Amino acid sequence: MSLKGPIISIEDDADDQFLIRSVVEELNIPNKLLFFGNGLEALLFLETTKEQPFVILCDINMPVMNGLELRERIEKNDYLKRKSIPFVFLTTADNPLIIDTAYSSTIQGFFKKENSFTELKNRFRVIYEYWQCCLHPNSYM
Repeated sequence: MSLKGPIISIEDDADDQFLIRSVVEELNIPNKLLFFGNGLEALLFLETTKEQPFVILCDINMPVMNGLELRERIEKNDYLKRKSIPFVFLTTADNPLIIDTAYSSTIQGFFKKENSFTELKNRFRVIYEYWQCCLHPNSYM
């Protein structure tokens, strides 16, 4: 994790991308925000970039490769595992079985996408401020 690294948002819904971008702008978060429409696009980027992302925010239900599949692929990839990128689900999928499955794959958080802009902004603030303060193996990159 790099405090100045990009925020990776894996989100296939254009409206949700717009809301996330608006929240980041309103909170004056200086990190670059990169969107990927599915897990495979994000995985290809993560495997080839030299950048050290700040955090990955991932939806669960997406085409091509869903969030759970992406997390599994990251865990099996030595290069990406060494990067120790914080991985947080931000999704509408709040089924207890999905939450249990997600945490069995060593994620660092699971947050429900809120329906209101204000609630989403508050969620995002909590996630961002937590990772700004958290000591992490790659905090000094």
